[in-house]
Amino acid sequence: MRQFVLPDLGEGLEEAEIVNWHVNEGDHVVTDQPLVSVETDKAVVEVPSPSSGRILHLFGAKGDVVKVGAPLVEFAEGPEQDTGTIVGELGGGEPPPAAVAPFGSAAGQKAQVFPAVRALARKLDVDLDLVEATGPGGTITRADVERAAKGLPHTGPAEPLRGLRRAMAQRMTAAHAEIVPASVTDEADIDDWRTGEDVTIRLVRAIAVACKTAPSLNAWYNSDASERRLIDRIDLGIAVDTGGGLIVPVLRNVAEREVSDLRTGLDRMRADAIARSIPPGELRGATITLSNFGMIGGRFASLIVVPPQVAIIGAGRITQGVVAYRGQPAVRRVLPLSLTFDHRVVTGGEAARFLVALKADLEQFS
Repeated sequence: MRQFVLPDLGEGLEEAEIVNWHVNEGDHVVTDQPLVSVETDKAVVEVPSPSSGRILHLFGAKGDVVKVGAPLVEFAEGPEQDTGTIVGELGGGEPPPAAVAPFGSAAGQKAQVFPAVRALARKLDVDLDLVEATGPGGTITRADVERAAKGLPHTGPAEPLRGLRRAMAQRMTAAHAEIVPASVTDEADIDDWRTGEDVTIRLVRAIAVACKTAPSLNAWYNSDASERRLIDRIDLGIAVDTGGGLIVPVLRNVAEREVSDLRTGLDRMRADAIARSIPPGELRGATITLSNFGMIGGRFASLIVVPPQVAIIGAGRITQGVVAYRGQPAVRRVLPLSLTFDHRVVTGGEAARFLVALKADLEQFS
């Protein structure tokens, strides 16, 4: 008998969630036949069989999280132990200058709980991890547990985060622990746009212009080595709300592409993201990100910069506002803009110049 373990999935990832098994125990499989689909970092990847043989045992069920190197399949024949290989080529475009550290942060200190209070929590079915400690020195008291128990009838059951939401929680935790964010905002007067203007494409083109004006925002920062790399090509991550979670596919080389090509590429990526069929390579290597949240609602936002990137642009809901136009107050259509940047490597002046260039390009006639 021999085991096949979860292989290295690339990009420093350490675990994956089982989405669906394509085989059953007792099946005979051939080399490269898909065994299982797993989800990691917002991408669903098929893991192929490393060789032919009969499956004796499957490790894990749908929804289980499996560590890299843990057994996936046990074959009935063959004495050798499989150590796993890299699945496909998950990188897209040029790789980052250095691997991003695995998601997650050091665990915080646990609140102190006396045995009698712990017993009370078990009796009342209260999760101590969700109880606010008000006792001296961060101790959870009986009153804390009883107060939490009173709220239980109004709360739903505990649901472990899965799939996109789990990946989002991990990535946001890592970003919060590392990035030093700062934000600047402004509004662009877009009343001179033609009717039916493609807002997202205008934003994409304006970001490309702004990156040429302030190239320090189209960059990667490796905090471990304290190294910054400016990037000539603009690979724009575009946030897509799928309902089940956020996916950020990457629109490549936006500064060198025609409007029709950008729109075609954006439509394809959005459809693939919603269908969860987007290739993993199209989720990697963004140099700067756009969140057009105004399509849903809201005006300004403090956004999250995901390392190794150093900046993200937000576009709010287009509204009418009173602005100075040719020396007179006028009611015009305005587009709110938010820019959040990593203040460790981007100065306030660089961010302001970027925003000025972005606004100027958006305010041009169609």
